[in-house]
Amino acid sequence: MEHREELWQGGPCFFYDDALFKPTTDAFVLAHFAAPRRGDRVCDLGCGTGLIGLLLLARCDTLHIVGVELQARALALAEKTFRESGFADRADFFCGDLRDASLGVPCGCDYIVANPPYFPQGSGECAKDTPRRTAREEASCTLDELFAAAHRLLRWGGGMAVVHRPERLCDLLSTMRTAGIEPKRMRFVQTDALSSPSLVLVEGKRGAKPSLRVEPPLILCGGALDEIYFRTR
Repeated sequence: MEHREELWQGGPCFFYDDALFKPTTDAFVLAHFAAPRRGDRVCDLGCGTGLIGLLLLARCDTLHIVGVELQARALALAEKTFRESGFADRADFFCGDLRDASLGVPCGCDYIVANPPYFPQGSGECAKDTPRRTAREEASCTLDELFAAAHRLLRWGGGMAVVHRPERLCDLLSTMRTAGIEPKRMRFVQTDALSSPSLVLVEGKRGAKPSLRVEPPLILCGGALDEIYFRTR
């Protein structure tokens, strides 16, 4: 079933389908953590229904979003989201495999965002239906393949922000570095000050020198959620 929601009353809206990708905290915290500059061309690899790109534009409407998504139904909802929110002229979408260099996605992006599959292929954590399995399991795109695509599309000195699971942190950091995207900034996401992290956010820069800054954890209670979910609007 298709749903429509607004970021705030009278503000930009987004569409999603229960059978595809439901909105998650992961997308909201990644968009809050990512730090593209005004006017940047931002590529969302595996953009799903376009929520992350919309969240970025809601904070900085001078960005230009390039969305790449394998599943045509999800991409159609992303296009609808941008059209209905008045951002159709701020985005280009490509339906296909992000690993395919012939897809036509323009190189030289200033910034990349990605909410990749969290679990290795065949993991018991994964959903059985194809759309959700594609989103959660590394069946269509491994970390190595994601960062290889990012290296190909990202300009020298450009940034990339990713959200992932803390138990995959070693894999995440080592794969980024191997691809030439040096981890520069990291932040854990926790429910409260006493809980273990549930997510990790990492920003890297192509061609940068080693030096990783670990920021205070993002605590998902109190005022932080208000800002992340645009409740102060």
